Amino acid sequence: MLRALLLLLCVAALLTDSAGAQSLRPKRRELAVPPAHKEEFRLYLLVGQSNMAGRGVVEAQDTVPNRRVLRLNAAGQWETAQDPVHFDKSVAGVGPGLSFGRALAAQDTSVVIGLIPCAVGGSAISFWQPGAFYPATKTNPYDDAIRRARTAMQAGTLAGIIWHQGEADSNPAGSAAYAQHLTALIARFRQDLQLPEVPFVAGQLPDFQIVKPDSLGQPRTNEAARRLNTTVARLGRSVRHYGYVSAEGTAHIGDQTHFNAASARLMGQRYAAAMQRLQPKPKRLVR
Repeated sequence: MLRALLLLLCVAALLTDSAGAQSLRPKRRELAVPPAHKEEFRLYLLVGQSNMAGRGVVEAQDTVPNRRVLRLNAAGQWETAQDPVHFDKSVAGVGPGLSFGRALAAQDTSVVIGLIPCAVGGSAISFWQPGAFYPATKTNPYDDAIRRARTAMQAGTLAGIIWHQGEADSNPAGSAAYAQHLTALIARFRQDLQLPEVPFVAGQLPDFQIVKPDSLGQPRTNEAARRLNTTVARLGRSVRHYGYVSAEGTAHIGDQTHFNAASARLMGQRYAAAMQRLQPKPKRLVR
């Protein structure tokens, strides 16, 4: 009886902490005006499923505005970026997008970073093609991403795409076809956005999704998830202007699926470092 009571108290405390942290979500968003010159407004497309959209609990640090990091909201307006950056589902929280944008802004103080959130929780890679309708959110993930990217590009220059997806494809059939599907997706994005060399960075699945306890509490390895990670790591051998980031050392929110807030921020920093390596070095002026 005492043990059960203690367990209930712990759960209640966790729920209270979570509710308190989630109450830190911005009640109001501040609209922003992008730079006048397109080359000073560097845009990044954020695509994939829930771990790109973010499910981490929002904390105070995630709502501190940075005038040089903006996001394109659901209405197609620019505003100062705060978490949740995404809006795919009501549970959207801290993802890698904001820390990615902040890291890039810190690397080059001469530009403003524009985030284009387009990830959709639960979406398999098969939904990321023209005309594909995703019933869970009643959206068209790929078509919506292209539309929003084109809207953003009226004000700025698309400088890169980051992708975190694969949970829905970490099965034997999905992982076997993943290299073919991801290669086609990258080529399609580049063709439809008319940017054949735009950098593309993909993220690996975390260890906590590869080894999970079964119904008896025994660890079981998902070989399909491991195979998918191998694909993500090796794709650069055949796809140009491609990079990937590891999810090593990350932790989940308690569901063996989603990054907690600290891990999501860490992934964003890794994406920024990988993206910077892919981008052309600024030309030095000869005087």
